[in-house]
Amino acid sequence: MTAAAAVPAAPRRPLGDRVSDTLRSWAVPLLSVFTAFVIGAFVIILSDPALVALWRSNPVAAFGQSIQSVLNAYGALITGALGNPRQMISALTSGNQQQMVVAFSPISETIVQTTPLIFTGLAVALGFRSGLFNIGAEGQLIVGALASTLVGFSFSGLPLFIHLPLAVAAGFVGGGLYGFIAGFLKARTGANEVVVTIMLNYISYSLIYVVLRTSLFQRPGRQDPISKFVSVAAQFPQFFSAPELRANWSFILALIAAALVSVLLFRTTKGFEFRAVGLNPTAARYAGMSIGSTIMLTMFLSGGLAGLAGTTYVLGPAGTLTPGFSPGWGFDAIALALLGRSRPLGVVLAAFLFGALRAGATPMQAQTGIPIDLVVVIQALVIMFVAAPALIRGIYRIKVEGATGTESFTRGWGA
Repeated sequence: MTAAAAVPAAPRRPLGDRVSDTLRSWAVPLLSVFTAFVIGAFVIILSDPALVALWRSNPVAAFGQSIQSVLNAYGALITGALGNPRQMISALTSGNQQQMVVAFSPISETIVQTTPLIFTGLAVALGFRSGLFNIGAEGQLIVGALASTLVGFSFSGLPLFIHLPLAVAAGFVGGGLYGFIAGFLKARTGANEVVVTIMLNYISYSLIYVVLRTSLFQRPGRQDPISKFVSVAAQFPQFFSAPELRANWSFILALIAAALVSVLLFRTTKGFEFRAVGLNPTAARYAGMSIGSTIMLTMFLSGGLAGLAGTTYVLGPAGTLTPGFSPGWGFDAIALALLGRSRPLGVVLAAFLFGALRAGATPMQAQTGIPIDLVVVIQALVIMFVAAPALIRGIYRIKVEGATGTESFTRGWGA
């Protein structure tokens, strides 16, 4: 009998125990979302002066109307983000293009809003796993957008299967090199990545204004900072033939990126090094791992993923680039990585939640009069509760064992 045969195989844990552990590990993020929506319901009630007055005069009637108001608001938010199933089926059976545009616009806009959030969420989550707090995703996506825009309008006559990959690769490399600056400074000089990436964000805000006013980028006949249109061959094809339905194949690219990041982190040796450095840099160094190389590679890949967020905007629904095009995708990414517990699948689900909230906010306001600011309140509450897991445990009197997704977040500040 060989030595390998003499080693007994590790017993496989029962399915029930594994499911129980999974549910416990996801308890804080799920309860954070639930609690945010509960508090959001109170915000809906208190923001209606007539309803508040009714509570003073007739609490019984006010209770029923409050419940109805909350259901109407959240119902409009959901249908505004995902659409009405009956309306979708009716549109498909009718074959009428206008009906299909109306029926599928909500889910199309949700996909458009979700795509860049997936990329920026993956960027921050990858940094968290290596013990790095990449707060510079906003600047990296701007540089990535500039690079992909340049490639997008600089070539003509190229087929889509060549031009589009070139523009996407340029966005990844541009964002990656911008992230690499912070990684290099941290690895070689010990500079804190939080401070460096914040400063790089501010540089990118000015950089895009300067670059878009140059003759190379600025659209002919315009005085404002707006780029030339990218070639059609460099744009992601849309899912639907109707131009009003803006969802495109960049969403599939985002899902592929999430799968690749998952494989990298949990199925490769290099991913093990990332996680080892994030958990204990000293032990990783004694094990022979290069801390500096890992930091620089992590920040390059993280910046590249953030750069793809800007790329999908330029090569997707916009087709051009202007300053201020990002509504804060790079900063939302911090909440997404925390809510998703720095796991690619969790980031995708968190990005879909935030994308649905943004897409459904305007229809909710149009149907019910509830301000769009409600979505901002819910997002802020989710961030607060996820960043303070002890608060959720105290509210619901639960005990969550193991990692909650915030350990790497806290390490990132002092890494």
